[in-house]
Amino acid sequence: MIKITATVAWKRPADAKFTDGRYTRAHVWRFDGGVEVPASSSPHVVPLPYSRAENVDPEEAYVAALSSCHMLTFLYLAAKKGFVVDQYQDEAAGLLEKNSKGQLFVSKVTLNPTVSYVGPVPEREATAALHHQAHAECFIANSVLTVVETHFD
Repeated sequence: MIKITATVAWKRPADAKFTDGRYTRAHVWRFDGGVEVPASSSPHVVPLPYSRAENVDPEEAYVAALSSCHMLTFLYLAAKKGFVVDQYQDEAAGLLEKNSKGQLFVSKVTLNPTVSYVGPVPEREATAALHHQAHAECFIANSVLTVVETHFD
């Protein structure tokens, strides 16, 4: 078993009443390597100025985590098959909508990776198989109920 940790820290500004809902949602995520990420609620959910549009919100982080996990697994599998990946970029997108109870959730994440290689390039079927296997082996994808689709050229 591997324990994964993160620290999420928020402090109420002295001038914020809090119970009126007029307080900042800006906070910090701290990770074991010392990296700090400025975070906030999404301005799509909590209006400005109580959200910070420039900070990462949990929904963006969720989409990025799925994309990152898929990429890392894809790179591992491609290397094992002898393909030299030169660049990998994904324009991942998540869809936030209401479920049957009227609650917002991330219902779908679409991965749109563009991969370039040095040397032999896998056939389309081999690329599809690599993406399918990457999805099947991705720890994050195996942890969620969100539909995750991969679209590639």
